[in-house]
Amino acid sequence: MSPLGPFAPRGSDAGLDVASGQIPGLPGAPVRTPVRAGDTTAAPGLWPAIAGRLATRQLWIELYGLPGYGLTLKGRKVSAFAATPRDFRPHDPAPGRNVLAGRFMLAGAAMEVEPSGDPWNRPSPSRPFAVELHAFAWLPGLMAQGDRGAREALRLTLAWTNAFARWSPFAWGPEILARRVVNLACAARRMGAVATETERLILADSLARQTRQLLRPPGGLASRAERLTAAAIGGCVLAGPAGQGLRRRALSALDGALKTTVQDDGGHASRSPEAGLELLLDLLTLDDALSQLSEPTPEGVSAGIARLTKGLRVLTLPDGRLASFQGGGASSAERVAAARAHDEEGAEPSPVGKVGGLTRIASPLLTVMADTASPAAGAWGASACAQPLALEIACGKDRLVTGSGWTPAATDRQALRLTPAHSTLTLGERSLNEPLSGWKGDLLGPRLVGPPIHVTADRREGEGAVWLEMEHDGWTELFGLNHQRRLYLDQRLDELRAEERVFPTPGRKEMVRQIAAPYAIRFHLEPGVQASLARDRRSILLRGASGRGWWFRTDGPDVAVEPSVHVDAGLTRRSLQIVVRGSARTDSETKIRWKLSPAGASGDPG
Repeated sequence: MSPLGPFAPRGSDAGLDVASGQIPGLPGAPVRTPVRAGDTTAAPGLWPAIAGRLATRQLWIELYGLPGYGLTLKGRKVSAFAATPRDFRPHDPAPGRNVLAGRFMLAGAAMEVEPSGDPWNRPSPSRPFAVELHAFAWLPGLMAQGDRGAREALRLTLAWTNAFARWSPFAWGPEILARRVVNLACAARRMGAVATETERLILADSLARQTRQLLRPPGGLASRAERLTAAAIGGCVLAGPAGQGLRRRALSALDGALKTTVQDDGGHASRSPEAGLELLLDLLTLDDALSQLSEPTPEGVSAGIARLTKGLRVLTLPDGRLASFQGGGASSAERVAAARAHDEEGAEPSPVGKVGGLTRIASPLLTVMADTASPAAGAWGASACAQPLALEIACGKDRLVTGSGWTPAATDRQALRLTPAHSTLTLGERSLNEPLSGWKGDLLGPRLVGPPIHVTADRREGEGAVWLEMEHDGWTELFGLNHQRRLYLDQRLDELRAEERVFPTPGRKEMVRQIAAPYAIRFHLEPGVQASLARDRRSILLRGASGRGWWFRTDGPDVAVEPSVHVDAGLTRRSLQIVVRGSARTDSETKIRWKLSPAGASGDPG
């Protein structure tokens, strides 16, 4: 068995139109347009990061791969479990029933296992499947099946411990290890109750060894808070001096990690709303575990929970799910509700404001979320998307306008991180930034690289209206142009009016060869949203799940409804997109207007 863990080769973007994020062959799909090659030399700090990783990665692989390395993970003997932390995430019991029947269904793929068999000595159907398998994502659903589920969970866990007792880069990788420790910690005491004395000692020793590994390098800045939280949870579960020592080490470092990871406004440093949600759920689990031990929750942890909870109020849209930006999916209403259940202000209407570079404006029926900051840089950009000024629009509880929905779970859909895959303006069918690929991407991860994008935003309120004016200079290098997006939300009419302005970058002295640049303003629609183009070829009737109609109107020269794709929980679904196309001059400004209003409202865009 490979030390990397068994999984099939990672899929490529074959079959996906890189420029538009569409599946070729669908009716109306555009001709594929190549995107600009990523300019990795422009990424700040890229080469020092490469040099540092080259100097240390092989060292850790060789050190941790030594035959005797496992002995260094042994510490004080653990013979019992102290706490049963509550996993606040809601779990569907159906996957647990499938595992009892020998079917592992993870990340959209499936594996059949014979009775009394296990999945550890056979290839996984995909890398995302292998990630969830080794992270023990199947464990919570299995534990919901009573004592029978606990016994099967114990058997599979002991089989994993036997097969992967030695450290390996994949199965013991920091992100997978952190999730596995949390899942094991929440189930360990119940598994121990159905185990023999020998099995319980093996289980406790395995959890202790994995928790100790979490406190060792490497791991990286971007996941440090998550790893330390997992290690602290593991330390709460392990009884005696061993557990006490592990949680003290983890908690002493967690305060600084949370200050770096959780911004003052409650946003996650990666700018992914879903990343903030998942960290909040883990911190709630840690808080519960500490209370079971009658130990106070450190002030830094309580402050992190408070900040993330405050941010979550703004980032939750009327359908109960998250705004889907910067590599964070919408999650589920049940998961978001679980994270907000402790919030004393949870029943209050979701406020407007700005969190993690995402700005929210609203009227009684319209909620607009806009990306008003640059993508996360460096290690934080491993899941970032090139989507400046992108929008998500909810009409009532119907989410109509969205983005590609890409998350790291969709590892083979990196093209959906590019600018055309989001509801914003593109020039020349280019992408502003791109994921790092090749050997550099293998070394540093698929962080977003390219020229820096400077974004400004100004939000104002008046009598019955909200203005949001945004601008970025990402197109300066290629076309010598800036993009400005002005939104005017009439709160009395529930009408959103917008103006897209493309104009020469102020102060730019370099000559731009092109006289004109083709533009495309995309509005990706949530899967299931119906779009009907009217006879005037300027109006489109949109209907979401509620059936309520909304008119999209524009004065753009060419308007079309085209196929698109959307990633939902790691799975790619077909959807639609509105595309407004035209040509912008590089020596003067170009304006395109559009508006969204309830069906039955009259008037042209304006």
